[in-house]
Amino acid sequence: PLSGVSLSAQPPGAQVALGDRLVLSCAVAAGTGPLSFSWHRGGSGAPLGTGPCVELNHVGDNDSGHCQCRASDGDIVAESPTLNITVL
Repeated sequence: PLSGVSLSAQPPGAQVALGDRLVLSCAVAAGTGPLSFSWHRGGSGAPLGTGPCVELNHVGDNDSGHCQCRASDGDIVAESPTLNITVL
């Protein structure tokens, strides 16, 4: 089964200066078959993106807040812990 969804950020801790680039990566510890990924910002229904990696090239004030990755193998959806993005 699908499990162990984790989220990492570059720069570490997701503390990024206004206008800089933020890269978010989603990884799955266990799971088989084709996986699909979606990225969600706290309180917003629209996904930030799809795929295991999302790049925000020019971070703005509205990019701060909680972010989460969801991975799906078609049957099961597993969510990563939330990550708090801080725009400095």
